[in-house]
Amino acid sequence: MSQSLGRAATLDDITDTELDRLADMGCDWLWLLSVWQTGLAAQRVSRGNVAWRHEFEQTLPDLCEEDIAGSGFAIKSYTVHNGLGGNEALARLRVRARQRGLRLMLDFVPNHMAPDHAWIDEQPDYFVHGSEEDLARSPRNYCRMNTKNGPLLLAYGRDPYFDGWPDTLQLDYGNPQLQQAMIAELTRIAGQCDGVRCDMAMLVLPEVFERTWGIRADLFWPKAIGAVRRQHPGFLFMAEVYWDMEWTLQQQGFDYTYDKRLYDRLREQRARPVREHFGADMAYQDKLARFLENHDEPRAASIFAPEVYPAAAVLTFLSPGLRFFHQGQFAGRRTRISPHLVRAPEEPVDGALAQFYARLLAVLRQPVLREGNWSLLECIPTWAENKSADNFIAFRWVGTSHEWMFVAVNYSPQQSQCFMQTPFPELGDRTIRLEDRLSSAVYDRQGADLRARGLFLDLPPWGYHVFAIKGID
Repeated sequence: MSQSLGRAATLDDITDTELDRLADMGCDWLWLLSVWQTGLAAQRVSRGNVAWRHEFEQTLPDLCEEDIAGSGFAIKSYTVHNGLGGNEALARLRVRARQRGLRLMLDFVPNHMAPDHAWIDEQPDYFVHGSEEDLARSPRNYCRMNTKNGPLLLAYGRDPYFDGWPDTLQLDYGNPQLQQAMIAELTRIAGQCDGVRCDMAMLVLPEVFERTWGIRADLFWPKAIGAVRRQHPGFLFMAEVYWDMEWTLQQQGFDYTYDKRLYDRLREQRARPVREHFGADMAYQDKLARFLENHDEPRAASIFAPEVYPAAAVLTFLSPGLRFFHQGQFAGRRTRISPHLVRAPEEPVDGALAQFYARLLAVLRQPVLREGNWSLLECIPTWAENKSADNFIAFRWVGTSHEWMFVAVNYSPQQSQCFMQTPFPELGDRTIRLEDRLSSAVYDRQGADLRARGLFLDLPPWGYHVFAIKGID
C-alpha cells in the first residue's frame, strides 16, 4: 500500500473496498499483525544482527535500512504505532470493519517487552535478572542494560529450547505485581478490539516458566481471561501454542489454539497420522485454529508441491475449528516476510491456486460448514489385497436443515480405491445426487447401495472430492 500511495500508509488507508472484499470472502475476523508501538532500541538490534540481516537480504535483494523497522513483537508500548495513525486510526478502522460484520483481532505478547519499554526504568523488578555467572555461562541469553536506576544484568526473552531474542527482555511471571500489570495492559487492549492472538502463550504457564528460568509462578491465563471478560463479555482469545499444550490452554479459557500438529502431519504427507489426529474429541477439535501458513512458517506454496497443496488445503479448511489464512496465501505467494521488515518483494499471482481458493472460499460460505455437525468416516478396502484404502481421509458435515456434505481425500502419491462408509438411514432408498463443489463432477447413486456398501472411490494421487448431497426421484 505504501508503495502504491508513494508515502507511508496508515490504518486509515485500508479502503472500504478492501474491507468489503474480505467480508464478501466470508471472513469473520481480521487480525492485524504488529500494530503496537516499537522503538529504536529493538530496531538497532534488528539492523545490526548479522544472521537476521542475511535473511532480510535473501527476502529483499535491494534491501535498505528503512525496510528494517524492528520486530513487531518487541513492543515498546501497547499504543497503536504512530506511523500507523495511532489509537484514533485503529478506532476508525474498527468501526468500518464492524459495519461489514468483521471483528478485529490484535496481538498480545505476554512473554517479553522491548529493551526501551518504560518499565525498564520504572519497574525493573518486572523483569528477569541475571548474575555475572549467568552471563558468562549463557551470553546469548543475558545482557547489560544502563537504566535510570543504574546498570542491570537482564535476561533476553526466550523459550526453553532456543537462545534468547536479543531485541527483547524477559518478563518475570514469578512477580505477582508483573502479572497484575500485564492483566491491566490486556484489559486496555480489549477496549480497542474484539479479540487477541496471544504470542507463544505457553511460555508463561507455570511449568514452562519454571523449567526455563527456575522461577516459580502462579497461573496467569485464567486470571487474565477472567478479568478481561468481566469488562468485555464475549472477548475472544486465540493462543499460539506448541509442544502438545493446546488442551491445557483451552482448559484455562482460550477459545482457540493453534493446531500445529495437523500442519506438521500434512507436511509429512502420510494419511494415517492426519486421520488419527482427526479422531480427537470434538470439544478439543472445535477449538483448534487450522492453518497452512502464518508469519512464522514458510509459505505453503513453497513447501507443498502443486499437486499436494489443494489436498492439504481441503483437509485443513473443511475440518472443524477456526480457519486461519495468511495475507498473500490466496495468491500463492512463496516468500516468507520477517516481522522485522515493512516491505515484501513483488511476486506474480499463481492463477491456478487463486482459482482453487476462490472455489474453496465459496464452499466455506455454506452454512453447513459453519453451523453443522462434523464426523470422521471410515474407508474400507475394495478387496482384500488392496491396501490403498489406508490412504484416504474422509468426513461428513450435516447441517441443521438436513444439508449434507461429504469430503474425501486420497492423501498419498498413488492411485487409491476404497468404499467410504455412509451408514446413515437419512439417505433413504431414493436416488442420491453427489455434486462436487470443487469440480464439475456429478454422480447419481442409490441411497440403499450407499448405506449397504458405501461410496466407491477411485482417486488419483492427491485427489479429492467435496460432495454436496441432494435427493432426487
